[in-house]
This record gives sequence, structure tokens and C-alpha cells, in this order.
Amino acid sequence: MTQTAIPDVSLVDNTEQRTPLVLVLDCSGSMNGAPVGQLNEGLKLLERELKDDVIAAKRVRVLVIRYGGFDHAEVVGDWCDAMDFTAPTLEADGTTPTGRAVELALSEIENEKQRFKQAGVAYTRPWLFLMSDGSPTDAWEAAAKRAREAEQANKVAIFPIAVGEGSQEQAMGQFSSKGLAGVKRLHGLQFRELFLWLSASMQVVSQSRPGGQAQLPSTDTWSAVPT
Repeated sequence: MTQTAIPDVSLVDNTEQRTPLVLVLDCSGSMNGAPVGQLNEGLKLLERELKDDVIAAKRVRVLVIRYGGFDHAEVVGDWCDAMDFTAPTLEADGTTPTGRAVELALSEIENEKQRFKQAGVAYTRPWLFLMSDGSPTDAWEAAAKRAREAEQANKVAIFPIAVGEGSQEQAMGQFSSKGLAGVKRLHGLQFRELFLWLSASMQVVSQSRPGGQAQLPSTDTWSAVPT
């Protein structure tokens, strides 16, 4: 017997096109202290910036996935429009199950697309924003392959962000169809600049047509391409 999905009330009340944004955030033990504190401040900034933009507030759909603990990945809250998004306060501990987190994110994206289709809501290509300060500690290769294939098929745009001076760029690059060229490294703990860029990018993308190209702002204020 096939189960009928319960309609999302926000998709019924607000039929604007959507831009899904999944934040896949490393909360392993090495992020403890200043890094996770700055990350939490960045999330609060993202919340304010998106809510302050009239169009992005209605069109950007946000989901946060935290990964850490004992190879654990979990959704923090439900999909919601930016106008209803409340930044969570994340804590850091444990390992770095990047593969499990990305698998969860890709599944959540496909489920959300189905809800859009059922509600007759148009959408632009979803963003998967993957942040880590270390190398994966789980069996991540199959998830990375699935991610690359999804991006190559234009099902998702993936943005791997390397935090700190660890040597995780090679693994992070495996989650992008662009390889190492797709990875950006965060300068120091410039989470504020990173999330300002992300909110500005979401404002641009949310105004683009489904299937269209958007000119994103420069990442020069917060990033460097790994060498």
C-alpha cells in the first residue's frame, strides 16, 4: 500500500518558486570551541539576512544537517522557508561521518523535490553546502560518487568548504563534480564573511528562473582555492 505524503502547509499557502538549501555542517570534536561558536554566529547571521530580503524570505527553503558524535548524522529541524527559519545552536563532539551526512542530504533533497511536484511549486537547482574541518571517518566513497553523479546530472549544486588547515581537501573534492577545483578553503574563522556570501548568493539565486544561470558574488572576502 502506497502512503500519501502529507502536504506541507507552507507550500500550499506560499506558491512562490523555491530554492532549496541544505547546510551539511561538521560538528565533530575538532570543531569544538571557537570554530563551532563562530559557526553558530554565522547561522544566526544567515537567518537575519535571508529574513530581511523580501524575496529570499519566501523562496529559499532551508534544512540543517549536523554530523559528528559517534559517526552520527541528523536533521536539525524540518525543511522550512527562510521566513520561518530559526538558526539552531550546534555543539561539537565526536567523529566526522561525512559520507553518512551527504547521503542523508541527497535523500532529503529528492524528498523535497517530490513535495514541490505534488504541490505544483517550481524550484531552482538545490544547493548542498558541505562544510568540514577534517577528513571523513566513515565509508564515504559511495556517497561521494552519488554526490558527483547528482551534480553532473544537474540535480544539485555542491559547495564543499574546507575549514582550518587540515589536509581534507582531497576527500572534500571527491564530493564535487569539479574535484579539487570545486573546494573552497575558509580563511581562518571567517564564518561571518562566508555566511554573508551565502545569504547574498541565495538572494540572487532565488530571483533566477528555474534552469537559468545566476551570477554569484565573489568568494574573495572569505576563501582561497586549496593548493
